[in-house]
Amino acid sequence: MNNQRAYEIAFVGLKPGVHTFDYKVNDKFFNDYGQQDFNNCDVSVKLTLEKNTSLLLLKFDIAGTVNVLCDRCANTIIKDLWDEFNMVIKMVENPDEMNNQEEDPDIYYIKYSESHLHIADWIYEFVNLSIPAQRDCGEDEEGGSKCNPEVLKKLDQMKADAQASTHNVWKDLDRLKDLDKEADLN
Repeated sequence: MNNQRAYEIAFVGLKPGVHTFDYKVNDKFFNDYGQQDFNNCDVSVKLTLEKNTSLLLLKFDIAGTVNVLCDRCANTIIKDLWDEFNMVIKMVENPDEMNNQEEDPDIYYIKYSESHLHIADWIYEFVNLSIPAQRDCGEDEEGGSKCNPEVLKKLDQMKADAQASTHNVWKDLDRLKDLDKEADLN
């Protein structure tokens, strides 16, 4: 990652207790991760880190906005993001083995000798998880769709065409069924 140092916390130098870190995440942050299905990202990440003797407790608060495409009409819509995620970082002798065995995705293991915590990948994951899975334009005051009416009209037309073609397929198959009955009579 090009900006990896900005998302690195030297926790060894921190005193035991609670520490707060603030990050601003935009489209430039996501360029290192390849193509995204959103743009105009403006997200604030507040990280609260509680340092204990052999573990770190992390709380990521995600807040901001992204532009996504409506699943129905492909209009660009702005989605507000708000979510929080907790991580437990445990210090052990064999972190690779422990990470492979751990079933809880909110627990991560690092070596006792580690001095820095790399959080960029977690920020990437948590911002993506904060984006709603179903994205639509929503409804207006009267309960009608805010989606592009031309696209909705075209979708209705395509649905009607698909139903008509499906009906014709069964009609042809019904004729074959009638042939079996005629063969039995002869």
